[in-house]
Amino acid sequence: MPITDVPRGLAGVVVTDTALGDVRGQEGFYHYRQYSAVELAQTRSFEDVWHLMFRGSLPDAQQRARFAAETAALRHLPQDVREALPGIARAGARSGPLAGLRTALSLLGASAGLRPLYDTTADRREADALAACAAVPTLLTALHRLGQGLEPVEPRDDLPHAANYLYMLTGAEPDARRARAVEQYLVSTIDHGFNASTFTARVIASTGADLTACLCGAVGALSGPLHGGAPSRALDTLDAIGTPDRIDDWIRDRVLAGERIMGFGHPVYRTEDPRSRMLRGIAQEFGGGLVDFAVEVEARVVEILARLKPGRELHTNVEFYAGVVMELCGLPREMFTPTFCAARVVGWSANILEQAEDSKIIRPAARYTGPTPPQPVPAALD
Repeated sequence: MPITDVPRGLAGVVVTDTALGDVRGQEGFYHYRQYSAVELAQTRSFEDVWHLMFRGSLPDAQQRARFAAETAALRHLPQDVREALPGIARAGARSGPLAGLRTALSLLGASAGLRPLYDTTADRREADALAACAAVPTLLTALHRLGQGLEPVEPRDDLPHAANYLYMLTGAEPDARRARAVEQYLVSTIDHGFNASTFTARVIASTGADLTACLCGAVGALSGPLHGGAPSRALDTLDAIGTPDRIDDWIRDRVLAGERIMGFGHPVYRTEDPRSRMLRGIAQEFGGGLVDFAVEVEARVVEILARLKPGRELHTNVEFYAGVVMELCGLPREMFTPTFCAARVVGWSANILEQAEDSKIIRPAARYTGPTPPQPVPAALD
């Protein structure tokens, strides 16, 4: 097979077909199956969209009730996994819940006796994926609380997915307004095309490995600050600027130095990120000094960049206002990226299930650029 040159980072390269969704960066639009992802976030529950991604359709009232009950029952962890979590939290005390999740997911898969995707039926694969997606929020919140010297909070079957996540994180049932704001964020981040973590999950799935092996690889990719590791860093930008009178000088110095401004720019969107637009609206419904400051910083970055770097557009991405919304809803900053993960695990799993239907392993090529081979192997020194 001939070698084909492609852009760095595989930008714009189509590697497979998918029925799960797409990102149309030039338009500032993305979708889950046939529906606008933003419209789904504005109008439907997390469980509704989870059902859509796994089963191909939005549920009717009866399907919604059955699916909610089915997934709520899967939130509870096996005893052997529960007993191991304190040790995982202690070992990863400085790394945080996302690092611990990789270990916990491996244990969860081993405890469940997960077999390779290649050796299981479609029904078994979906059942395993549902269980993993339901367990991830429980694992993340338990690891966070244990890391803070607190006891984990058991999940409640009577709470919707997002409200239960906040309940397990804080130990208090959240008010409806904050629960809905977090739910909208979670829905908006379930999937987003062939991003690095989703592609990683699909590459591993193409080998026929078990589900949790695929998810562990995806979590590893998400942990990078250039992918999912940026929401708290975007909020750190606001802290570094500090006050409105410092905005222009701070931004100008970063732009002229060629430094990246966290929370701005996206590898696909060439317009405003639709997730950022939606989350800005949610933040403005809360209002307050942090929101006003964030909106002012956003406007000044766009204006100053247009003046200093004409023709180079830079807009806020999902991380900028995601950080603001999560701060307003009381989530600690070390849980921003894990919260992203609690949603994206559904998108990863849907992609894993789709990839498992294709028996072709993903095996690209690389161009060798080292010393010309073959060269004589030098004799070993005495």
